[in-house]
Parts: sequence; C-alpha cells; structure tokens
Amino acid sequence: MILYLHGFRSSPDSFKARLMAQTLAERGLASERDWQCPQLPASPKAAMALAMSLAHRQLATATSPRALTVIGSSLGGYYATWLAEQLDCKAVLLNPAVHAPRDLATQVGQHRMYHSDAPFEFRAEYVDELAAAQVAAITRPERYFLIAATGDEVLDWREMRDCYTGCRQRIVPGSDHGLSDFAQWLPEVLDFAQTDSNSIN
Repeated sequence: MILYLHGFRSSPDSFKARLMAQTLAERGLASERDWQCPQLPASPKAAMALAMSLAHRQLATATSPRALTVIGSSLGGYYATWLAEQLDCKAVLLNPAVHAPRDLATQVGQHRMYHSDAPFEFRAEYVDELAAAQVAAITRPERYFLIAATGDEVLDWREMRDCYTGCRQRIVPGSDHGLSDFAQWLPEVLDFAQTDSNSIN
C-alpha cells in the first residue's frame, strides 16, 4: 500500500506521481487500498489531516502499519515523516524539506500551481502549522528510505542526509530537486515499499 504526497505547489500530475501510478497499475495495484495520491490543500494542517484520513482508510484491513509506505516529495517528505512517526508506517523521502517552516517562510503570498494556472495562496499562519508538526528526531530509522540528490537546486541534500542518519539512504550524484531521473530509482523505492512488514522490526 502506497500513499504518495506531492510537494509545494505540486499535484498528482507531477511526473513522479504519474510514473508511479502507471507502474503500479501495470502491476495490478491500482485500487484505492493499494494506491492513493491526493491533491493536498495549501494549509499544512489540512493537508496532514487529509493524509492521515487516507492512511487510516488504507490501513483498515492491514495486519500491520508497516504494510503502508508513505512516499513524500519535497514538502510531502516533511508530511510523510510526520505520518510515519504517528502511525509507525514506512516512509520514502524524495528530496524532503527537512526544515519546512524555515524554508517556506519565504514563500508566503500568492503563487500559481506548477501543473496548472490555478492560484495558490500560502498564508503566514501556514508556517506556524508546519512548525507544529516538526519532528524533533526520527525514531526507528529502519522504517525510512531517503533519496537525496546532490544537484538539488532548492534544498540542501546534506541537511537531508544528516536528518535521516541511520536510515537507508540513496545519495544521487547530480540530478535535481524534481529527481528527473526518478525512473532509475523507482524499482528500489517499490522494493522497499513492498518489503514484508514483518521483516522490519
């Protein structure tokens, strides 16, 4: 079971989300229990509430929370970390925003969505919502898989590496914030997601 959380101003139309949806569909894993990729609201509080609701729905028939892997890109990685700590599920972080309150404080104001011309407003109070969900330190690092690109032009990959010390890590030389070479790493992501939950203590 996979719950995919996109990044800031992104959507389920991002190429990583579409590639993952297509790959899972080819494997016969297209049901709502197997795959969820919601459009997240601008409010972090609302986004995390939606993600939590969908995660609970997916886990309703699971024997272990480790049956669920939350995959988060950029800001979605910040949300995925919070969810993993709340639910004891697994998480894959794709160039995650590890200091989201600091980094997004500069983004307060009016924007446009990346994959459409729809307006996107990021309010000052949203920074406080992010701060309220900050995970001081991760627990059970075996639940986490970090993919960080040294060529990320938006976030510092070294902060990601340090935040997820002790976790499985794939440090990608070069690439970019959007992980334009994600197809190369997708099999490894899915292998981690589909590992028998009983094999992870």
